[in-house]
Amino acid sequence: MKVLVIIPAYNEAENIVNTVNELTSECPDVDYIIVNDCSQDNTKQICESHGFNYISLPINLGIGGGIQTGYKYAVEYGYDVAIQFDGDGQHNAKYISSLVEPIEKGEASLVIGSRFIDKEGFQTSFMRRMGIGLLGFALRICGGVKITDATSGFRAVSKDLIEFFAKNYAQDYPEPESIIAARLSGFSIKEVPVVMNERTAGVSSINPLKSVYYMIKVTLAILMYRIVGNRRR
Repeated sequence: MKVLVIIPAYNEAENIVNTVNELTSECPDVDYIIVNDCSQDNTKQICESHGFNYISLPINLGIGGGIQTGYKYAVEYGYDVAIQFDGDGQHNAKYISSLVEPIEKGEASLVIGSRFIDKEGFQTSFMRRMGIGLLGFALRICGGVKITDATSGFRAVSKDLIEFFAKNYAQDYPEPESIIAARLSGFSIKEVPVVMNERTAGVSSINPLKSVYYMIKVTLAILMYRIVGNRRR
């Protein structure tokens, strides 16, 4: 299968070289595209000087817009599978084959890498885990799907779902919202265990205050997806 790894990058100058080097070393047979989301540091210059395959957006679209750009690229060039892979070094490329396998076998259209199945590696903060549990509960109630790591950005998407996400993708905090959107649109979802790394450089865009806002907003968004979905049917 023709596989594309989508790497969103905003101010990842300290991480992007190691991220790409690990990816190409572990998975030499997959393609990748870095989506530089109008970084304010020298991420673009580093991509250019190293000969990386990248798109540089003229304005900042946020994580949702950046990922959707990658999906549009995947549609344009006919990829069978797209992998979301963070530019900050937290995702481990050796698990990409585990994400792709259920799609190859026809078991799922969306395969999410969960750090909470085997509970190995970096587990994030207690407050974040509580929020992730809340989102998982909302997804189970509204979508009838059990997800242990709803905020995981490490995931694989099948060709038909790539086409769906290229046209329909949540913009602010898309990981949980894209799960409910895919579920209510009839796509199958599966989780597989992965080990994630702790960020070694740079700063996460979600601080403790934003985390509270994030969980409230996304929980409400999941509920709205359920309401709108019922009305459409």
